[in-house]
Amino acid sequence: MPKFDIDAVMQELEKHFHQVKTPVVDFIQAKTKDPFKVLVATILSARTKDETTTKAVTELFKVVHKANDLDKLSTAELDSIIRQVGFHNDKTKHLKQLPQVLRDRFGGQVPAEIDDLLQLPGVGRKTANLVRAVAFGLPAICVDVHVHRISNRWGYIKTKNPLESEMALRKILPEKHWLTYNSYVVAFGQNLCYPRKPRCSACPIYQYCQRIGV
Repeated sequence: MPKFDIDAVMQELEKHFHQVKTPVVDFIQAKTKDPFKVLVATILSARTKDETTTKAVTELFKVVHKANDLDKLSTAELDSIIRQVGFHNDKTKHLKQLPQVLRDRFGGQVPAEIDDLLQLPGVGRKTANLVRAVAFGLPAICVDVHVHRISNRWGYIKTKNPLESEMALRKILPEKHWLTYNSYVVAFGQNLCYPRKPRCSACPIYQYCQRIGV
């Protein structure tokens, strides 16, 4: 088996990414170029399938265009719009709190720094890194279940949880790949490298993968 070549792997994953359905957060960024909408889509996407998130944000963005628009919706109205996403009660509460926190701490604007993003309701490290990378084009490594699982399956890293994976990738992943790593790996995980029964026979990077746990 050839040595793991991250440049070659990323080149193949880029080709794959452009052949399949784009992850919802990248889709929102491509359509709107709006950090607020990227933030909202990312919050709603947690523990929710992309197709479900897409339906929810499509309905939500018919009436919500900026943070202050969330103030105009009652809690019941907002919850009815996003009810289909996972943990919708918690996400409704977080979105209702969001405008005030943005006004009080950040002049009404979505911040770009990780420590600032972590102050927003409903935002953890995964969301903060994804918003920083996707919405602002700034160096960040977002590690979700796909990135953690697949990076370890390849044998590129050996970690026990997403936080360990983020720290490990920060050390070894060339910064030129930071902005696209999550998007490419998530698309790869959703379409080929499934948790169970991955489609190894169709995998463009089969020769590099150690297939740990497969």
